[in-house]
Amino acid sequence: MEAQAVEGGVSPGKVGTLRRDIDWTHAFWFAAGTPALVLFSVGAIAATVGNISPLVWIISTCFGFIQCFTYAEIAGIFPHKSGGASVYGAIAWVRYGKLLGPISVWSNWFSWSPVLAIGTGLSAGYILNLLFPADSLINTWEITVLDLGFVKDNLSLRINSTFVLGWILVLAVFAIQHRGVLRAAKAQMFVAISALVPLLLIGIIPIVTGDLPRDHFTPFVPLSYNNEGNPVAGSWDMAGWTVFVGGLFIAAWSTYAFETAVCYTREFRNPGRDTVRAIGYAGLLCLVVFSLVPIAFQGFLGLEGMLAPGIYNGDGVGKVMASMVGAGPVLGNVIVVMLILALLLVVMTAMAGSSRTLYQGSIDGWLPKYLSKVNHNGAPVAAMWTDLGFNMLLLMMSDYVFLLALANVNYIVFIFLNLQSGWMHRIDSPKAKRPFRCPNWLLGMGAILGFVNLAFLGMGANIWGAGTLTVGLLVAAAIIPVFAFRHYITDGGVFPEQMYKDMMLAHGEDGTTIEKRCGMLPYLTLGAAVAVVIFFHTIAVY
Repeated sequence: MEAQAVEGGVSPGKVGTLRRDIDWTHAFWFAAGTPALVLFSVGAIAATVGNISPLVWIISTCFGFIQCFTYAEIAGIFPHKSGGASVYGAIAWVRYGKLLGPISVWSNWFSWSPVLAIGTGLSAGYILNLLFPADSLINTWEITVLDLGFVKDNLSLRINSTFVLGWILVLAVFAIQHRGVLRAAKAQMFVAISALVPLLLIGIIPIVTGDLPRDHFTPFVPLSYNNEGNPVAGSWDMAGWTVFVGGLFIAAWSTYAFETAVCYTREFRNPGRDTVRAIGYAGLLCLVVFSLVPIAFQGFLGLEGMLAPGIYNGDGVGKVMASMVGAGPVLGNVIVVMLILALLLVVMTAMAGSSRTLYQGSIDGWLPKYLSKVNHNGAPVAAMWTDLGFNMLLLMMSDYVFLLALANVNYIVFIFLNLQSGWMHRIDSPKAKRPFRCPNWLLGMGAILGFVNLAFLGMGANIWGAGTLTVGLLVAAAIIPVFAFRHYITDGGVFPEQMYKDMMLAHGEDGTTIEKRCGMLPYLTLGAAVAVVIFFHTIAVY
């Protein structure tokens, strides 16, 4: 019954379920928050890789655009599901091992959820720097709750003004999302327009005016440091390549993120048409912003400016970007306020996407049962409260760049599993209805890029802290006891009925079901994945 309604493009919401209230334009405005992710790491990447940072962003964005077509195809196979690409990919993997599915969903959630903490933390930093001097008491007081130096040097959980103000901002976003996806999408559209304007101006004006000194891009080599710890021009040796790959690793967290547009497949009026349009147009928008803004940022600052205090951790990026468009004090403050809106926009995007991942993970039997509860507006309220509580803890972290790197370890794990699920679904379910069918060469490119991303993971993760790779993989493994409790204790070792239907994917009235046609290929793929990570980690020079 529901499948027929979906095919016709109309499926009214039911009590206790997500509603089919939106079309691709609403999802586009949700995904329009992802270009603001450039604010999260443009400073850290520039301060780490040096003059080559624009190349990092352009390559990474192109990779993300190629990958999105695989997501569009697998999302169309499951028009009744919410939660994003990981949910659709997990179904391909769970047929070959119960633990493989939840790892994909969990890794995707952990990669997205910290956006709430990082985004509101940066927003709070922008606001505090805008209103108070850097050495004022409100900017300097701090209470250390827990020393995490055993994980990374100088890492701790602390309470300060950034935490308090960030928490207020998270609650404001929660209040908007609580009203349901349609109303939230309308609010998102308003904020998106206000937020994207300064990003586009920042990317376009310096290029149009020619304010990009040539010497700010040369020598075009990775950044290095001499024996005294002073920054110098590096070279394209193995140490230089390691720095470059480290930049590609961390950039992926921002540039691949517009795949969040497929989180809303379950809420589209016409999933087949709306899914590919939402992700395609969101990808084009990101391609523009992620290319122009880093070029302009690099051209304006140069190497010396990129190494200034406040650029690496992101606190000073807002004021620099205001200066890039030649804004005076008043207009400069207006630009900073609009950039704060941009950060809150991506927080709204993340809360909407990550909460739906938790919701669908609960429906499918991966995650605790309470997460499937929705309110009278059709919003996954239990999942949203869980996100809220988790990010209250993350907001206390003293190093948001390290948190971003941990999130990205999990994101790369999810990306790999999902890109491989494209060809696995093709082999296992060749007759499944696909409203959008990805060209074979693009599907193959996506699978190859899955291994390229693992090379970035193995070689580049520890650029952002010696324990980044190990701690990130431990976080990915944390799903094992969570899934074991839900599946074996709560559900008695049995998946929900709908999940069995999805795994078998019946075709036609004859009830024919999918066979596991991939054979040993999924296991060989996983073995190759481990080998790639180990090899590139071994050859890295830090």
